[in-house]
Amino acid sequence: MSTSAQAGPSRRHGWQRFDSGPLAVVAVAGTLVVVAVATVTAGGLVQPQVAVIFGVLVAIGELFRMVMSGNREVAPIASAGALGYALLTTVGPERAGHPALQVVAVAAAGMFVGSLPHVAVGRSPRLDAMARRLLTIAVVALVFRPLASLKLEWEVLLCLMAVTLVASCFLEVCIAALIRAEAVRARFGIALRDEMNAKMALCAAVGATAMLIVVSTSVMGRAALLVFTAPILVTQFAFRRYAGIRATYLQTVRALSRVTEVGGYVEAGHSHRVSRLAVAMGRELGMAEEELLELEYAALMHDIGQLSLGDPIPGGATVLASPNEQRRIAELGAEVIKETGVLDRVAYIVRRQSDPYRATPAGAGTPDGNGAAVPSPQPPPPLASRIIKAANAYDDLVGESSDRDRGAAVLERLRLDSAVEYDPTVVEALARVVGRRRHG
Repeated sequence: MSTSAQAGPSRRHGWQRFDSGPLAVVAVAGTLVVVAVATVTAGGLVQPQVAVIFGVLVAIGELFRMVMSGNREVAPIASAGALGYALLTTVGPERAGHPALQVVAVAAAGMFVGSLPHVAVGRSPRLDAMARRLLTIAVVALVFRPLASLKLEWEVLLCLMAVTLVASCFLEVCIAALIRAEAVRARFGIALRDEMNAKMALCAAVGATAMLIVVSTSVMGRAALLVFTAPILVTQFAFRRYAGIRATYLQTVRALSRVTEVGGYVEAGHSHRVSRLAVAMGRELGMAEEELLELEYAALMHDIGQLSLGDPIPGGATVLASPNEQRRIAELGAEVIKETGVLDRVAYIVRRQSDPYRATPAGAGTPDGNGAAVPSPQPPPPLASRIIKAANAYDDLVGESSDRDRGAAVLERLRLDSAVEYDPTVVEALARVVGRRRHG
């Protein structure tokens, strides 16, 4: 990469570091908020006490936002409260007459207030995540508020609420998938599948809670919000603990992967480079997010079996070791990982990383003497193992070097070994990932 290309990002302003997708979403949401605040300021709040109560609920929800798997920032309490305000028809006997833009202004104000404590301690919110939540709320408000003014039967209103919530949830998932596909260089279809798997259950829970808030508020009045807020908070704390456990797993695995580097068995940064390369290849090959997480764990710990070696392999390059030694390293690494009791699938991936992609070719000195291929005693290695095998070989031979000729020569070597050792599809995915990195 040229010097000017490397220096480019350091000279860019903060707003220029956004990808085009998040920047567009933030710009649309920001414009909508400006219009909403200006309209409410000019006309005044309708039913201000109700607006303040829902604004406080949104602020509390934003204060207790959390990060789910895949680094997804969510605020289910804030979303449920704002959506409930958008769908509100009556508050006890009093009819709710607030307009759609007031919903947007109240939600934005609540998000802002709830984010201030995070900003004060250096945990700034992700603007694109907040913008997506706000756009979802705005769509529900703009669609449903005109319908709320009509004198419809409750059954009809509930059906309209459900349809509006489902449509807005799908819109939010699509926007998130577009942004994620651009951020991680994945195909949109794969990103959409991952977002739906990660968020649809949460969307359903948030939508159902919003509808319950609407129904209970129409019967109990403002007291309904107090009744519902406590159990929602308890549920969210349980979600936060679960998300924290997942994050701790990854932190533990990353720390464990550095043992081989500290001990001098592999080069510094090798496990991290192999992990990044493997995950990029997995995305290129269409792996689901849960599979990518297992792949990342296995790639980080793929060399941990080297701790059993009396004499470290020069440079830690297992690709240069004998097949028997490679198998021994993989077996011992898998046994270490299996001792955790929760990463059996990761242990299997590590165990199979040294296996060749294909069985011995026909006629290559097979024991039966008639030139037929010897059937493999076990199924082919899983895709994750094949990816780690190729990524590890590439980094063993290239390392931190930015020499294009060296990288091209290593890729050619892997292609020549694709008849037996490496999956040709995986090698080509590696070539595409490496090519994109070379071009910035």
